[in-house]
Amino acid sequence: MKLILCVEDEWQVLENNRRAFADAGYSVLTAENLSQAREQLSKHTPDAIVLDIMLPDGLGLDLLTEIREQGNTIPVIMLTAWDKPYDVARGLRAGANDYLSKPFEYEELLARVETMFRNVEQMPKRINYKELAFNIPSGQALFRGKDLVLTPKEYALLLLLAQNERKIISAEEIYQTVWNASTFGDKNSLRATLSSLRKKIEHTGYDIYNIQGKGYYFE
Repeated sequence: MKLILCVEDEWQVLENNRRAFADAGYSVLTAENLSQAREQLSKHTPDAIVLDIMLPDGLGLDLLTEIREQGNTIPVIMLTAWDKPYDVARGLRAGANDYLSKPFEYEELLARVETMFRNVEQMPKRINYKELAFNIPSGQALFRGKDLVLTPKEYALLLLLAQNERKIISAEEIYQTVWNASTFGDKNSLRATLSSLRKKIEHTGYDIYNIQGKGYYFE
């Protein structure tokens, strides 16, 4: 039985969500704010999160960012009263799998969650690149079976570059993919991550090269 965490500050909406999922055969955890959601996640490993954007102690986007920065690929659907394309894009860029605008029909919510599960099940659990292997659920990169012990950002950067071998990837594209944000002219985070990553892969025979003014490529 799959476990779903519902995070919503409107009690009636939260109770309706809980009942809809329970009636559909899911186990359900609930949280009314970010603090309760973090506590639930410290004790349980849900199979999906239904996450409201506006919460009393912050934005659901903040929790989503935390989850993704930890390398957690748990599917997340955002519930939002915001319907502006920019706000929806923020959620998707932060790592949301889907979004649903309020008010909504509960049949549609159930259908969206079921679709997320199907998509996750169809995703490869492991990607092999020559002597490198990427374990998608755990966020581990291995060289000849040995864990390279990468941070979530290092892992995401290496996976992006390895999947585009010898193709120059601009700093802007890297920031959009790995940091879910624009560079805004600041490339210090990328430089620091690259420096650390290069040291961790220097024994593998692979390297990351910088083409001045154009970007980076992996070989």
